[in-house]
Amino acid sequence: MSGPLSHIRVLDLSRVLAGPWAAQNLADLGAQVIKVERPIKGDDSRAFAPPYLMDQEGKSTKESAYYCAANRGKKSITINISNAEGQKLVRELATEVDVIVENYKVGDLARYGLGYEDIKAINPGIIYCSVTGFGQTGPYKDRPGYDFMAQGMGGLMSITGERDDLPGGGPQRVGVPIIDMTTGMYATVAICAAIAHRAVSGVGQWIDVALLDSCVALLSNQAMNYFSTSQAPGSLGNAHPNIVPYQTFKTADGALILACGNDNLFNKFCEVAQCTHLAQDPQFSTNGARVNNRVEITQLLGEIFIQKTTKEWVRLLDDAGVANGPINSIKEVFEEPQVQARGMQIELPHAVAGKVTLVGSPMKFSQTPIVHEMPPPALGQHTQEILRSVLKKSDAEIVALQTLGII
Repeated sequence: MSGPLSHIRVLDLSRVLAGPWAAQNLADLGAQVIKVERPIKGDDSRAFAPPYLMDQEGKSTKESAYYCAANRGKKSITINISNAEGQKLVRELATEVDVIVENYKVGDLARYGLGYEDIKAINPGIIYCSVTGFGQTGPYKDRPGYDFMAQGMGGLMSITGERDDLPGGGPQRVGVPIIDMTTGMYATVAICAAIAHRAVSGVGQWIDVALLDSCVALLSNQAMNYFSTSQAPGSLGNAHPNIVPYQTFKTADGALILACGNDNLFNKFCEVAQCTHLAQDPQFSTNGARVNNRVEITQLLGEIFIQKTTKEWVRLLDDAGVANGPINSIKEVFEEPQVQARGMQIELPHAVAGKVTLVGSPMKFSQTPIVHEMPPPALGQHTQEILRSVLKKSDAEIVALQTLGII
């Protein structure tokens, strides 16, 4: 393995998305990631289907597309951790790793002798990252948590979607499990920081990351809008609460995003759109004025945008250096020359499907470039390899574990 974390080994005890997303990031960064799954069923997300991967003959496999989104770069071992022998096996693996990622309910792994204190006793330098819905403390700590719940409870849905008074208005979740992934990203950053701290102190630590906390943190400028005014922001559709114009407009044949992040860009837009009188009008000449007169300026710009096609506007605005863009379908995203040039679509061999197309990592390094070498593993694909190479188990010991249903 290559990458800035090529010296790190990770034990991934997590399932579904938030924890696996963090472990996948670490794998992208070069860490050796061993994913522990239940025998027979594996990670819950293996059942989040259809769709499944298609094999070389165009036939459906039993590998879910959802699972593949968060598990590239890992090796899969199956262990029944509800069994004492399985727990012993996980503890043996825990002595051979730098990081553990888990997303069991609070206290569950401790019941199996696999909690932070249990692992710290046998591996004092361990970095142990727990990902839960509500964290290890507080009145909600024992509640199960899912992305959808976090988006609602954390306020994100109240500021997402069309305005309540317009058709289609009302609370709306984001189109991807954004809080699962954001939590995974926070977990990744925290783990990397703990690795850096251990490098100078020799001390590991327990990291506590929660979906609800991550959603609250993600409110960012909208939370500050509330703190500053004591008024809870609402949904604005595709408009921005603090910048105007920063939204979508209908064109002659579709729609376009216009993002005038400052007055200079608005002035440039007005020159291109031949409406310089708007930039000179005190009602619209500054961003603050435009925010206060949002309805009026939006209506005026809407009448201008409808006169040309999306492609015409993109060409004109690009030439003028004004931030803009079309609204792509997922298919169109991967047809974008820029997306292709940045290597955001990759293809790897796959044990079951023959090959698999995946989204590449967005992290680019000058000295330790990310190299995608390992696809999402089939269930238990590396069980015997890991037992032999990491734990030095003999063939007889492996057969005994299989006979007992431990692996």
